[in-house]
This record gives sequence, C-alpha cells and structure tokens, in this order.
Amino acid sequence: MLIDSHCHLDAAEFDADRDAVVAAARSAGVGLLVVPAVEARAFDRAAAVGSRYPQCRVAYGIHPLYVDRAEPARDLAALEARLAGEQAVAVGEIGLDLYPGHPDFDRQQQLFAAQLTLARRFGLPVLLHVRRAVDAVLKQLRRIEVPGGIAHAFNGSRQQAEQLIALGFKLGFGGAMSYTGSRRIRELAATLPLSAIVLESDAPDMAPAWARGRRNEPVQVARYADVLAELRGTPRDEIAAQTSDNVLACLPRSR
Repeated sequence: MLIDSHCHLDAAEFDADRDAVVAAARSAGVGLLVVPAVEARAFDRAAAVGSRYPQCRVAYGIHPLYVDRAEPARDLAALEARLAGEQAVAVGEIGLDLYPGHPDFDRQQQLFAAQLTLARRFGLPVLLHVRRAVDAVLKQLRRIEVPGGIAHAFNGSRQQAEQLIALGFKLGFGGAMSYTGSRRIRELAATLPLSAIVLESDAPDMAPAWARGRRNEPVQVARYADVLAELRGTPRDEIAAQTSDNVLACLPRSR
C-alpha cells in the first residue's frame, strides 16, 4: 500500500468528482490519504471527507497563508476542540512562509507557536508548511517541542533536512521531484535516508512534470514511487513499503 501523506481532498477543486478521485487512487494502490485542513472555516469540510472515505485521515490547522483571515482566539479555540476529539491524526497544515507578499510574518509566527503549543499539549505530530523559512521553523520547534511529524514539500538544504530529521520529522517529496530541473530536491530524494522520506501529492496543487498545468490528484503518488525508485536505484516495492511505514510511524493515529 502507498500512502499520500498530504492531500487537500477537501478542496473545492474536487467537489465535482471526489468519489472518482478517491477510487482512482485506490485502484493505483494509494490506500491511505492524509487530509490537512488549512483554516478553521475548512474544519467541517475536512471532517466530512474523513467521515465519508474510510481511507482518509484528517488533520486540523491554520496555514500560514491564511492567518490574515483568522480570528486567533476564536479559531484557536475551534482547533483545540477538534484536537480534543479522536479524529485528528496531526496538527496541520501549519508553519511559516517568507515568500514575498505573503501575510505578516509576526502574525504567522504567533499562530504557529500557538498551534505548536496545542500539538505538544495533545501529544500530536505536526504537518509543516515551510517555504523560505526553514531556520525560523527550526527555531520554534526547538523552543516548543512536539512529537515530530512531516515537513511537507521539503525544499531546504541537506543540513536543514538533517536537523529536521534529528527532531523526529519525516520529509515529504512529490511533484517537484518529477522535474529534472529540480536538481537539489532530486539529489536529496536520492540520498537522504529512506527512513526519513514520505510521498505526497499536495493535490490539487504541485502537479508533476507529466501533468503540468493540470489539477493534481492523489493517484500520482503511485508514479512518484516510480520516480523515487529510479532516483535511488531501489526496488519500487521497497520504496512503497518503507515510505508507507514512515507515515504510520510518525502519524501513529493514522493506523
């Protein structure tokens, strides 16, 4: 079984054919999908997906690109209520983003820290969004210890990768790995310990090279396993087994 460790199946882009998307993934051997909510107003949508599809696991969080739309006190209380239930497998998608033009960084950091504190309180791993902010994320993780998780769509340096791994994190690889021009990402995918790697689609975003410009789907994780096997010179079955075991190890509630 393959696992898509990061798939926004609750997104509106799937409203017309969500059943077919899930069925296609299952037929390709993608038997488990982790669905992270990105803001409080999306919590109900994510929960509904988790209830409808037995192969879906749900996480709840406030994404750094949505912090301007958040009302911190209200939305953190809503997050806390979700985490107190049994459905959440992680806190996420949360993190920091220093891409130009994105929300105020101080506000991002405040909400990130508050969510890490909730993750620590509930003993839950976190699903990290990290863009141009790996060092800032590492600083917060050292200050507020959580039980690991996944750094989704990892795009940092080897040194940063090793620091995240030392803190108990797995690193997500997906569509970017399929582009031959993504040399650093492909090198990391090829040479980091396989025990630290998980596969992800980030659907509907981050489409692979063979579907550029089109909606991404969790079925693509099956081909990402092929790409990773080729990059590493490792049998595909070993890639599928180890990356799936990695997800289950860092998100134990997803079992």
